[in-house]
Amino acid sequence: MLNHYLILLLFNFFCTSQATGRPYALRISCGSRTDIRSAPTNTLWHKDFAYTGGIPAKARRPSYLTPPLYTLRYFPLSEGPENCYNIKRVPTGHHAVRIFYGLVEDSNFDDEPLFDISIEGTLVDSLSAGWSNRDDQVFTETFIFLTDGSISLCFHSTGHGNPAILSIEIQQVNDKAYYFGPQFGKGSMLKTVNRLSCGQGRPKFGEDYGGNAWGGDRFWNSLRTLRQSADKPISTESPIKLSSIAPNFNPQGVYQSALVSTDVAPELTFIMDVEPNSNYSIWLHFAEIETSITKAGQRVFDILINGDIRFKAVDVVNMTGDVKTALVLNTTVAVDGRTLTIYLKPVSGSLATISAIEVLKVITAEAKTSTVEVTALQLLKKALQLPDRLGWNGDPCSPQQHPWNGADCRYDSTKGSWYIGGLGLDNQGLHGFLPRDISKLSHLQSINLSGNSIRGTIPPILGTISTLEILDLSYNFLNGSIPETLGDLHSLQILNLNGNKLSGRVPAALGGKLLHRASFNFTDNAGLCGIPGLRTCGPHLSAGAKVGVGLGVCLALLLFVGCLIVWRKRRQNILRVQKLAAREAPYAKKRTQFSHDVQMTIHRTASENGPILLS
Repeated sequence: MLNHYLILLLFNFFCTSQATGRPYALRISCGSRTDIRSAPTNTLWHKDFAYTGGIPAKARRPSYLTPPLYTLRYFPLSEGPENCYNIKRVPTGHHAVRIFYGLVEDSNFDDEPLFDISIEGTLVDSLSAGWSNRDDQVFTETFIFLTDGSISLCFHSTGHGNPAILSIEIQQVNDKAYYFGPQFGKGSMLKTVNRLSCGQGRPKFGEDYGGNAWGGDRFWNSLRTLRQSADKPISTESPIKLSSIAPNFNPQGVYQSALVSTDVAPELTFIMDVEPNSNYSIWLHFAEIETSITKAGQRVFDILINGDIRFKAVDVVNMTGDVKTALVLNTTVAVDGRTLTIYLKPVSGSLATISAIEVLKVITAEAKTSTVEVTALQLLKKALQLPDRLGWNGDPCSPQQHPWNGADCRYDSTKGSWYIGGLGLDNQGLHGFLPRDISKLSHLQSINLSGNSIRGTIPPILGTISTLEILDLSYNFLNGSIPETLGDLHSLQILNLNGNKLSGRVPAALGGKLLHRASFNFTDNAGLCGIPGLRTCGPHLSAGAKVGVGLGVCLALLLFVGCLIVWRKRRQNILRVQKLAAREAPYAKKRTQFSHDVQMTIHRTASENGPILLS
């Protein structure tokens, strides 16, 4: 029992340095176009810009606890069943996340939309009918570790009205806040189920108590009586020692009031409804503020939870060393039924007392989808121009109750993550083209995109998805040839490419698979040939041969052009010579005649007088 008491003190040394700085805090007034400040605390609420889709509207506050804000953002089903706030630049570490729900101020809307809420892919809340009339249900609060500098808050439609969000608060808290044992850490989160300040007159937030910011601005509801027993509230204005210490930094005001039992009913009993088959972290707060108690041994009691003794012989003065000193006890219990009962049974001395009660549900963080596959799906969403009604926001496979439409999720236990085993998006009015990034969905066993308006060619990289068994791209507007790489899909059993604008020869490797009970359909493609049922192709050339023929044709064309140029140059030269010869013909004739006359004269002279010797 002493170990429970010292749990906070053990971490005090390690947490003090973190608590000296100012924690990160972001508050968003959903639907607001400007930053605003709310009375009476002058709290800054940032404008709602570029976080998500949805529609801004005027808000009707369901409770006086709701922040005094006058806008909200709602998400009609036409924008998809999943809508998310994706908030960047949030520091890593432990954070308290609080989401307030609102009502649209319009008579055409249902007063109470019912929907689910997930944080980082883990379902944390499901609104039930009547939530707007219960102060403790107009918001949800969760403590979560963030590791990648961002947070995703998603709202999942259940078909009962449009999710409507009034405000979002993200507050950094001490990394060891609400440490409850070995399960505490990045694989778990805590959802606040109940937080009660016993004996208080009205609900208060930590800010109203003057609490330390590193504890988060928690909401403390009031509990003036336990009703099941005769009890009385007591209070003091005296300071309480050891209250606002690391790592929880509980506000001092929580310990300045309490409920104590009476002689009529010496026990104190607290009963509340909970979700069955869940684990709960329970925090019980005490401070001896009754003036009649001055020393140890005057008030000793046992604490039983659902019938089991969890803390035996609790003596607040003895365990803290003084009166008006805070004592915090924590335990985690597994609840099978729907009721949680906390029972304080006096052992000796005066009667039982309690200052505050906190009940937090332990939620195991759900596994996420592989980051690589999420990125590939987002690129596919853009390339295929998926309509808003399909959603495709948040994590494709988490929470498990709300997977993306058309995504077949499968779990890899060895890697602890989800992957996409199939895509079923037939007859969804898709346009665009098939991107190369689809190959990053390396676990796909089936793809059905039939009955859409997808254009372009079939990416050859599809042939690298070795697990693919079914590929149905029928009745689209795909053109070009069937990639040879599809023949490398050794697991392929069904291939439907009918009803497109494909052309060329069906790859021989695919034609061979028809002999192994595979079911392929290539009909209604006027340009396809090469297998029974299609037109006959001309002489078949391999890819290498086609390249060789192409190169040969190019070389022949180059040679022909070269010869044509040489012939043209030679022809021009001949014509030029002929023109010159024609111009000089008369002069050439005279020179020839003159030469002939000279030769004849020389010849006659030689005959008459003998040889003429020229010197």
